[in-house]
Amino acid sequence: MEIRDAVPEDWPRIWPFLRDIVRAGETYTWPTDVTEDVARAMWMAHALPYRTVVAVESGGDVMGTAKMGPNHLGPGSHIANASFMVNPDHGGKGVGRALGQYVLDQARADGFRAMQFNAVVSTNAVAVKLWQSLGFDIIATLPEGYLHAKEGYVGLHIMFRSLVA
Repeated sequence: MEIRDAVPEDWPRIWPFLRDIVRAGETYTWPTDVTEDVARAMWMAHALPYRTVVAVESGGDVMGTAKMGPNHLGPGSHIANASFMVNPDHGGKGVGRALGQYVLDQARADGFRAMQFNAVVSTNAVAVKLWQSLGFDIIATLPEGYLHAKEGYVGLHIMFRSLVA
């Protein structure tokens, strides 16, 4: 697996699984009926300090993707944020972990002091376990912060990890 900056030509291989993940209404705080044009504008980075990356297998299939950048602007811009989507056809192959480690390393190299995830759905046990294994702590949970398509109202975790030694 290679992780590299996303290019516009990657979008047609990202959109099908991104669309399906968002439509499921189980892990993302995006409108479930997001259009392709809006999704592309929200996901594909246009300029630094924002980045979008893809994890690709040797045949060129996009196994997953991540986007990253400052969580806030101005005096809060030293804290990074990131979002991740793994193509379900490649689940369980370490794609999420590889993207997570890549993003942490890149954020540190870019000078960020910490990373914060604003909205990890509490029922997304795989993601919560992965982020905790990569050093993130749940620092707060917004009760009933997410309307899950199957579970109803569930918590929304804010997770944090320092990037300085």
